[in-house]
Formats: sequence, C-alpha cells, structure tokens
Amino acid sequence: MFFGYMKSTPTTYVMQYRDGEVVREGAGLSFLYWKPATTLVAVPLSSADVPFAFNEVTRDFQPVTVQGQLTYRVDDPRKLAGLLDYSITPSGRHRSDDPEKLADRLVQAAQVRARAVVQSLSLREVLVRSDMLEARVLAALAEAESVKALGVHVMAFSVLSIAPTPEMARALEAAAREGLQREADEAIYARRNAAVEQERRIKESELATELVVEERQRQIREAKMAADISVEEQRAALMERWVQNERQSADARAYTLEKTLEPVRNMDWKTLLATSANGGDPALNIALAFREMGENAERIGELNVSPDLLRSLLPADSKQTRPHKPGRADVQPFDPRDR
Repeated sequence: MFFGYMKSTPTTYVMQYRDGEVVREGAGLSFLYWKPATTLVAVPLSSADVPFAFNEVTRDFQPVTVQGQLTYRVDDPRKLAGLLDYSITPSGRHRSDDPEKLADRLVQAAQVRARAVVQSLSLREVLVRSDMLEARVLAALAEAESVKALGVHVMAFSVLSIAPTPEMARALEAAAREGLQREADEAIYARRNAAVEQERRIKESELATELVVEERQRQIREAKMAADISVEEQRAALMERWVQNERQSADARAYTLEKTLEPVRNMDWKTLLATSANGGDPALNIALAFREMGENAERIGELNVSPDLLRSLLPADSKQTRPHKPGRADVQPFDPRDR
C-alpha cells in the first residue's frame, strides 16, 4: 500500500514534509499521506523527567555525589526538529536515536552549571544548602544559549541527595555526634544548674522567712521588754515618791517630836519624873529613893527593910500568887531599872 494514515495525540507535534517543504503541521493531527513522497516528523510536547547523577568536588576539595531529576518540555518543536532527527517510520518509531540525545545534552548542561555552583561552596555548605544549588542551576539553565537553541524549557531541577565519601560522612557524623553529645551534656548541666539555683532560691526564701519570723519575735520581745521597763520605771517612780512621802512624814514626826521635847530637853530627869503623870506613885517614889541610896551606898552603914515595905512594892498579882511568910529578910541594894 502506498497510502498511510497518521493520527497523533494532543501531546505530539506532527510535521508533514513533501518535496522538502512542510505541508502540514500541528499537534493532534489526523490525515492520509502518500508514503513514497512524504516524510513525517513527530516531536513529543509533554514534559519529561530525566534522572541524573554526577560527581563533583567542593571548594575544600571534597568529592560529593549529586543525584536528582531534571524536568523539561519542548517549547519550539520546529527548532528542535531542525537540530535533531525526529522523523518516524510508517510504524511510528523514530528513525534515529537523536531523541535520546536530548536528555543527555540537558543533563550535561545541568552538570556544567552545577559544577560551577558546587565548586564555589564548601562541603558543609553543599550538604545543607541544596535548595540554593537547585535555584542557581535552574536560573543558569534558563539563561543557557545551548538550551534555548534546542527550543526546550527546563521546568525543574530537583536535587534528591548530596552524598560525600563514606570516610568523610563518618567524620562529619562523628563531629555532629560529638556536638550533639556536647549539647546534651550542656543541657544536663543547665538542668542541674537550674535545679541547684532553684534549691538555692528555696533555701534563701526559707532563710528570709526565718529572718522575718525572728525579727517579729525580736520585736515582740522588745515590746514586752519595753512594757516591763515602763512598768518598772513607773514602779521605781512610785517607790521614789513613796520614799519621799515617808521621808517627809518622818521629818514631820521628827520635827513635831523635836518641838514637843524642846521645852524639857535641858530639865533634870528627876524634876521631869516628878512633874510627870506618874509623879504621885508611891512605888515610883520609893524606887527613886532606893536609887539615891544606891548611888550613896558608901555613906550608909546598915539598912533594914521590912517585908511589908517590899510587899507594897510588888504588883497586886504577885501578892496573890506568893504567900507571905513572917520573918526578917536581908535586902540587897535595889536598882529601879530592874523593875
């Protein structure tokens, strides 16, 4: 059969060449064509994902492996078909392997831009700043002339992993592990320090409470002591006033007694006794007589005193208790002070 039927999908751009000229083109076309004089070109318009993995060296000369995925789509199929062979056979297969070379060219362009970015960063920066790497490589691909010449638009440049060598990975893990262990130790120290600080605050609060209690108790004792001192001062003032009153009273009595005795101060006691209220008492007179006789005993040769005289000198109750026996008695000298 010399006639063929072409039916493309909406994501396939078809161009029909005859005698070196494009007679029909578009996406999703369906038509009959004359096989001996027709060449068909089919360019896929759908987005495609291309995985990549390449090794690069960082600024500090450490090798890393960058793995990810590149997403692109064809914006200008006529331009791409002019650079690569996208012609198809009547069965729908591409006549050459040029369509596969497009992915390789995009990966190579991405690797060149990624190398420039990786070499400007240290190993630690590359490992922790993959988002910056993606943004810079994607911006560089958008401005790349080699990519624009293909009529392709790079939609995304995604980095899935950035891995250093196993030795360097272990070294970084050890450093990170030691750092985490140090942070854990610091956290434990901070927790213990906080506990000690809290305990210190509690003790300070207890001591402050005890000091307040002691201060209040001291104030109470001082108040009691001040009250006792006030009472004692009042008592001392009262005692002093009482002593003054007693002294004034004694002075008054002494003054009264002195003034009372002043007229008889220089009188003879005998005269004073004779003029007193007991001056007429016979017993007192006899006692005075005996006193004078005692004072002049060296002048008396012999003195006889009758019992009746002595009985008269005794008190009335003595006369009743002691019966009188008649007779004569020798009398010793009598002192009126013994009475």
